[in-house]
Amino acid sequence: MDYDAAGSLPRHVAIIMDGNNRYGRQHHLHDGGGHRAGKDQLDVIAQHARRLGLEVLTVFAFSSENWRRPPDEVALLMKLFEQALLEQVPRMLGQNIAMRFIGDRSKMSERLQQLMDDAERQTAQDAKMTMVIAISYGGLWDMAQAAQRLAAAVQAGQLQVDQIDEVRMQQEIQMGDLPPVDLLIRTGGEYRLSNFVLWQAAYAELYFTDTLWPAFNEAEFDRALGQFSFRERRFGRTSEQALAYQSETSNIENKNKGDRHV
Repeated sequence: MDYDAAGSLPRHVAIIMDGNNRYGRQHHLHDGGGHRAGKDQLDVIAQHARRLGLEVLTVFAFSSENWRRPPDEVALLMKLFEQALLEQVPRMLGQNIAMRFIGDRSKMSERLQQLMDDAERQTAQDAKMTMVIAISYGGLWDMAQAAQRLAAAVQAGQLQVDQIDEVRMQQEIQMGDLPPVDLLIRTGGEYRLSNFVLWQAAYAELYFTDTLWPAFNEAEFDRALGQFSFRERRFGRTSEQALAYQSETSNIENKNKGDRHV
């Protein structure tokens, strides 16, 4: 299906990549083999999303709660993140994919923080898609950090309390400069958001699958997009209002595309 031609391709897809450990046990993989398989599958899906024409792909790599896991597993994951960054940057450059990271970096090693900074800097130019990796991230933490920055601005006399609204809050939320999440996918058979992009996914369509993340291939990604294309996104409007709004928005976007080609 040509999602882009149908006008139904989401701008921003977020994925909770769940099921690496179970995949590893099922396939008798040792020493973090399930996580390595998941890392490899992320490359596959990122390149597929880029070919389809997505603007933003956000993935949940490591939550703020994952620090509670056994120390050996956490250490392994941090090592895998470092390896993945060293491997991914050249591939992302070749695919014109910009890499960005959201989350609390303070708990990470200086080496990992430097690798993340380098990856963002090296892939920032001429990007056709942005891949956002959430690491040491939690949606509640994100909103709390935004609220603290707003409170500090009020305390410093730079902002009035009555100036705080959704638009101003959005400016402080991570990924505030990117389109909101249109479609949120969770692999691994669980049916919860697990504290992921709570603000950014306020109106997202949800897609849950039992498929474990390392087995989540291009065909299943396309199935999720296919389901999205048949969803009616009303944003609080009636069906008739939503249809009229979508038509108006589509006309504006097509006009803007035409203007850019003049």
